[in-house]
Amino acid sequence: MSHITIQYAADKKLAPVKKLLCLWAEQALAIHPGNHEVTIRIVDIAEMSQLNETYRHKSGPTNVLSFPADIPAAVAEENPLLGDIAICADVVIKEADEQQKPVQSHWAHMVIHGIFHLLGYNHEQDDEATIMEALEIKVLKKLGFANPYLNGEALKHHE
Repeated sequence: MSHITIQYAADKKLAPVKKLLCLWAEQALAIHPGNHEVTIRIVDIAEMSQLNETYRHKSGPTNVLSFPADIPAAVAEENPLLGDIAICADVVIKEADEQQKPVQSHWAHMVIHGIFHLLGYNHEQDDEATIMEALEIKVLKKLGFANPYLNGEALKHHE
């Protein structure tokens, strides 16, 4: 069983309700069943810009950042802490509009994308991106959402 904590550090009206965020995260976590603990923090542009600059050395906000827990393997067996995800509400809404995607679909994608990073998936190389994209598409489809990559946007180009 997973424990998902939702923190709203941005206007709550801009983000989906806790129940939906948890549902999407749980569906992604089901790919690797286990006892997981995750925090999803909905942030504003200022906080995301600070996180992006501090941890990725890039200026300005991004849509989602994942922070996997860095704990020793022996401790990890007893502690289900998987990590934290920060999602910028304003960026997600702007991207959904620019990409002509339903906002809720893009939110679901960002939650799932962040969870997969916590689970160790990546999209730095083409083969890694192919695997991660396929898993995202599978989970999104199960939730009733369309393939987010139909317009040709690949994760390896995803910022």
